[in-house]
Amino acid sequence: METFKKAKEIASDKLFYIDGLASVRDAIKLMKEKNVQALIIQKRDNADVNGIVTVNDIIKGVIIPNKTIDEVSVYEVMTKPVFSISAHLNVKYVPRLMYNYNVRVAPVEENGEYIGIIDYTQFLFTEIVE
Repeated sequence: METFKKAKEIASDKLFYIDGLASVRDAIKLMKEKNVQALIIQKRDNADVNGIVTVNDIIKGVIIPNKTIDEVSVYEVMTKPVFSISAHLNVKYVPRLMYNYNVRVAPVEENGEYIGIIDYTQFLFTEIVE
């Protein structure tokens, strides 16, 4: 039986949350402080789903339209619902899945909870360099 590395084995534990009502300035500060490319948006209640805000979302929703980072809330530029990757998915399928769904960063989900996050850069560094 062939063994394979699972998505959760290469996922970063740099998974941070922010409130959707926070300003984009707050999101940028947290991203810079934690050295991450994305933040998960906290659910408002149990019937809600998480969102995600990425550097790309901020560029597209704030910088290009020339808005100020204080006048835009995270919920205005986030992507919702979050596209997540199964913790048990064979890592060889992760890049194709992310490419097919046009995502550069995605949380890894196990038993309904996010346990980590994968982005293209991390995948390359983890899989090819080893």
